[in-house]
Amino acid sequence: MNTSISISEDLAPISGGTLYVKSWSPTSTEANDRYPLLLFHDSIGCVDMWRQFPLALASKLQRRVIAYDRLGYGRSSARRDLPSARFISEEAEVYFPVVKARLGIREFATFGHSVGGGMAVVIASKYPQECQAVVTEAAQAFVEQRTLTSIAEAKIWFADPAELAKLARHHGDKASWVVRAWTETWLSAEFSDWNLRSELPAVKCPLLAIHGDRDEYGSMAFPEVLSSMTAGYAEKMILSNCGHVPHREQEEPVLEKTRKFLSEAVGRHCGVHARTE
Repeated sequence: MNTSISISEDLAPISGGTLYVKSWSPTSTEANDRYPLLLFHDSIGCVDMWRQFPLALASKLQRRVIAYDRLGYGRSSARRDLPSARFISEEAEVYFPVVKARLGIREFATFGHSVGGGMAVVIASKYPQECQAVVTEAAQAFVEQRTLTSIAEAKIWFADPAELAKLARHHGDKASWVVRAWTETWLSAEFSDWNLRSELPAVKCPLLAIHGDRDEYGSMAFPEVLSSMTAGYAEKMILSNCGHVPHREQEEPVLEKTRKFLSEAVGRHCGVHARTE
């Protein structure tokens, strides 16, 4: 289908500044009848670091795709304080509602990469009527030693000014804060018992857990937990020879699976779990 995509930008006012929001909207009639898909970025990500994926999603899915920079990231306002140990839940409680209200969103689906996947799950648990489907990609479901080891290695990596400069291309002078917000929060004792085990049973809508078999930030335990503990239909997609960024490493399979999953989500029934591809 050759449909043009309209791109728009907005700044959502919030205590502490503004959140940068970007939307990709197909001009087709079908797209107007479909709920939007909201993207939640990873621990050092932002809207720009999704690259062309949101545009590809909007074209493939023929539905509006929305992404925003969390406070302190990308083109959103800077912040001085580091995130609390509850930052994943706080995204659902404090920041997402601002974006939702700003754009007049009612029903929606969520797509979260890495820690953004955890946020996508928590949002679904708190909006059981409005959230129609959840897609997690390389998401963590609890604190695992593999994750902590890779984060500790990344902390050393970004101590190199040249590597931090690469991140600054997207975050500007917030780059150092972005790294500290990620590494210091995840490696803290206060965060060590974080998990999604209380939120997952509150997810009523269909859930798809996408995971690479070579993900350096999480084992196969993550998609297993994510796809087995919700109250609704759930399945997992394991990608071979794939690391922590499936939408970049294997974009087409991720696009096609997401399209198929969302197109079938309406017909899914509660209580059916864990089909694997």
